[in-house]
Amino acid sequence: MHQIHYTIYMKLAKRLSLLLLLLLLTGAAWYLSRMRSFASSGPSFNPKAQNTISNSQISEALAYCKQKQFNTSIAFLINMDLESGENRFFVVDLASKKVLKAGLVTHGRCNQSWLVGRKYGNEVGCGCTSLGKYKIGKPYKGRFGLAYKLYGLEETNNNAFARFVVLHSHECVPEKEVAPAPICQSDGCPTVAPAFLKELAAVIDKSERPVLLWIEGGRIKN
Repeated sequence: MHQIHYTIYMKLAKRLSLLLLLLLLTGAAWYLSRMRSFASSGPSFNPKAQNTISNSQISEALAYCKQKQFNTSIAFLINMDLESGENRFFVVDLASKKVLKAGLVTHGRCNQSWLVGRKYGNEVGCGCTSLGKYKIGKPYKGRFGLAYKLYGLEETNNNAFARFVVLHSHECVPEKEVAPAPICQSDGCPTVAPAFLKELAAVIDKSERPVLLWIEGGRIKN
């Protein structure tokens, strides 16, 4: 009788061990899946991204945001001197001076079929990118879906609203870097990939104060 009980016990123990092993393997697979998912949702910049925005520019952006009662935690900084196939739209933590996320963004073609190099302008109808600081306004549904109004805050971009220059997305903008290949060009709007706009929208929509968008450039000429 004891031998029978022992045999049953051993079979049960073996089954429990196999069940435990299965649960451990399933749990490990789930954990790895979550880690991969977390990693894929993190910053999309390359290792040199941190060096494309100077600490002095970030400090100036923070001082400006404090003065104008903007969001003093996060700002959007664009470096138009980088090639269009490189990440050059940066979400920056103003306190730590760290790049949180980065993505591709278009520059204006200045009414040409294809603009070689860069040209900048502020005239209504010029089709060029306007350099300077912008206040990001309210969202709306535009020609390309979700878009955010932009208000130029300097002499170099104070016609942005009249020019219908807005922050929006377009499918022609890739989700990841494609350099040295270029990406599409716009009529002056800073246009990003649809998925990246969703990430930006999450920041803009939850901010109680306006978010600063600052487009810098000028060293690269036509």
